[in-house]
Amino acid sequence: MRLGLFGGSFDPVHTGHLMLAECCREQCQLDQVWFIPAATAPHKQQQVYSPDEQRVAMLKLAIAGHEGFAVSEIELERGGVSYTVDTLRAIAEQEKDAELFLLMGADTLADLANWHDPAGVCALATPVVVGRDDDGDPDYNVLAPLVDADRLAEFQKCRVAMPAVEISSREVRRRVAAGESIRYQVPRAVEKYIETSGLYQAD
Repeated sequence: MRLGLFGGSFDPVHTGHLMLAECCREQCQLDQVWFIPAATAPHKQQQVYSPDEQRVAMLKLAIAGHEGFAVSEIELERGGVSYTVDTLRAIAEQEKDAELFLLMGADTLADLANWHDPAGVCALATPVVVGRDDDGDPDYNVLAPLVDADRLAEFQKCRVAMPAVEISSREVRRRVAAGESIRYQVPRAVEKYIETSGLYQAD
C-alpha cells in the first residue's frame, strides 16, 4: 500500500488542506492519505489548540465519503510534542506492508534538515513536496547530506503541483472571530460545526 501521511494542527481543516491531499493522492497514486492532527507541533509549542476531539470531529466531517482519506489519532493518543520521526516509526511498525509518503509544502522541505532526526524521517518516508506550477522546482539539495544520490532522485520524482489556494487556518479563525464569512473556505459541514460549537468566537 502506498500510504500518504499529512500532519498538521488542522485547527480547523480547510479547503486548501483537502485540495493538497487530493492532488497528492492522485498525482502520486497513493492508496490512502491519513490526516494526522498533532498533539503539540514542535514549532508551535506555545500555541493553544482547540480541543483534540473537536479538531478530529471537523476532520472526519471534512473527509466523509472519501474512501481514500482517513484520520489517524496516533499523535493525539501518544500526547506530548509530536515529532514526525516517532510517528513514522510507529506507523511503519503498524503498517508493515505500506510504503510511506510524507506530504508537505516547499517551505516545509526547506526546513526539513532542521527537524528532529531528519535522516530518520527521510529513511522512513518519501517527502512529497507540493507547490504551484509557477513556483519552479523545489530545492532538494537541502536533503543531500541526509540521503544517498539514488534516494534523493526518488524524492525528486514526487513533486506535486496544485492550484494556488490562499487559505490558512489562522485566517479562518480570524474571520470567525470577526463575524466574517468562511463559506467555501472550509467544507459546509465544518462551517456548521464551527458555528454550532461556538469555536473561534471573540471573547
